[in-house]
Amino acid sequence: MATVRSDIDVGHEAHHDAHEHDHHPTFFRRWFMSTNHKDIGTLYLLFSFIMAIVGAAFSVVIRAELAVPGLQFVDPLFFNQMTAMHALVMIFGAIMPAFVGLANWMIPLQIGAPDMALPRMNNWSFWILPFAFTVLLATLFMPGGAPAGGWTMYPPLSLQGGSNVAFAIFAIHMMGISSIMGAINIIATVLNMRAPGVDLLKMPIFCWTWLITAFLILGVMPVLAGAVTMLLTDKFFATTFFSAAGGGDPVMYQHIFWFFGHPEVYIMILPSFGLMSEIVPTFSRKPLFGYRAMVYATASIAFLSFIVWAHHMFTVGMPLGGELFFMYATMLISVPTGVKIFNWVSTMWKGSISFESPMLWSIAFIILFAIGGFSGLMVAVVPADFQYHDTYFVVAHFHYVLVTGALFSIIAAIYYWWPKWTGRMYNETWAKVHFWWSLIFVNLLFFPQHFLGLAGMPRRIPDYNVAFSDWNLVSSIGAFGMFVTPFMMAFILLHSLRRGEKASARVWEGARGLEWTVPSPAPHHTFARPPVIRPGDLAHEDTLH
Repeated sequence: MATVRSDIDVGHEAHHDAHEHDHHPTFFRRWFMSTNHKDIGTLYLLFSFIMAIVGAAFSVVIRAELAVPGLQFVDPLFFNQMTAMHALVMIFGAIMPAFVGLANWMIPLQIGAPDMALPRMNNWSFWILPFAFTVLLATLFMPGGAPAGGWTMYPPLSLQGGSNVAFAIFAIHMMGISSIMGAINIIATVLNMRAPGVDLLKMPIFCWTWLITAFLILGVMPVLAGAVTMLLTDKFFATTFFSAAGGGDPVMYQHIFWFFGHPEVYIMILPSFGLMSEIVPTFSRKPLFGYRAMVYATASIAFLSFIVWAHHMFTVGMPLGGELFFMYATMLISVPTGVKIFNWVSTMWKGSISFESPMLWSIAFIILFAIGGFSGLMVAVVPADFQYHDTYFVVAHFHYVLVTGALFSIIAAIYYWWPKWTGRMYNETWAKVHFWWSLIFVNLLFFPQHFLGLAGMPRRIPDYNVAFSDWNLVSSIGAFGMFVTPFMMAFILLHSLRRGEKASARVWEGARGLEWTVPSPAPHHTFARPPVIRPGDLAHEDTLH
């Protein structure tokens, strides 16, 4: 150790110069070769923003076609390509990378770590994504076009494509590898790099939800890789895993896919729960109610998510015992979810609430996510699901969970931490315009789809009976209104960079946690030495009460 110290003393000048150089790397070195968690977090967030716009553009094509009955703009095959691509881009390109970006930015700041545990792998896990999505989006320009079998890629339909099958599967493999590396990195960081005094049961809930989510990713991404590889061999190497003619079973694919697919939807919502548990206490000016219950609820949801997969398959002809098991297991998962909603509402109860834009997005999340949760319980009832299955009711259900759930929480988090990231405050009035605009149009977009589904309108079709025309028009108007919102948000945030007021270290009056002890903007390197934790620094110091 003495040798190391003397080396440092001797080469102090040189080290200092190198350090200075390190602080001002060239544009290329900083953004393409960075191992800094903040830069990589920024790259993830920028990438997810671009993909969200691409995915939203696909959905606008869908909704333009469905605005009035009859075939208007695109042929049915291209319509099906849009539905499949919209989902793949939104799930793997917008929602998941946004959460990983927030994790990269915030977890080291929240636990007092200097960086992520595996910084080089962190860089790699990001740079796989642009290549993966270039491959996926390139299928649109290939003979036969993009994947058209829905995001679930059920055989035999998905195997009727041409070369797109191989390219889409290669892209999915790359996305999976990226997710697995991101998950390993988060687990290693949270378990090994917490500052002294940041016990596991004192960390922010966001770190907890991401730790649990990372285990979910490790559990299910290899399963997806197996399922799509079997599709690949069925298509190109004459295997018959899913072909009844050769002794295979297409329903087996559904089981394998949904064993991945259901935990996947929880991968997209658990970090949201963490974000809510950060934002709601801040603007309620109260500690989070029931901290430990929140941790146990998150872990319960994660466990249960593995044993409910076949509720996506009630209509395939499972034995009654199987259907009952999956129905009851699905009902059970609503209990820990209900605990969470109860705890957020209890946190707000008798709090000194102020309605800044992150709080508005959070309250909207709680209410609208609950609507998505209740419609989920409706489709979980087996005999009822026979009516709901493959109708627009299901589309309404999962968009309430994923748009007004996952997406709203991401927007809330960006508004919440933006001053910390940039050192500038955004224009609160315009942020509220953005919120109310989004709230109105998102409900115009998805609420009518409940009525369409209950009336019997099937999903994934380019044309429909004239009886469904009124609500479809309302839904499409909602979609066109929603398409404006990402550009509105980009304008608000870019304007703040130029003209925004300077932000203090503790941006929000009620904010607690280590990230609020560093200056705004957060320096390029934080916590090179572990922080000394003072009373009041941690949001969850006394978690027993």
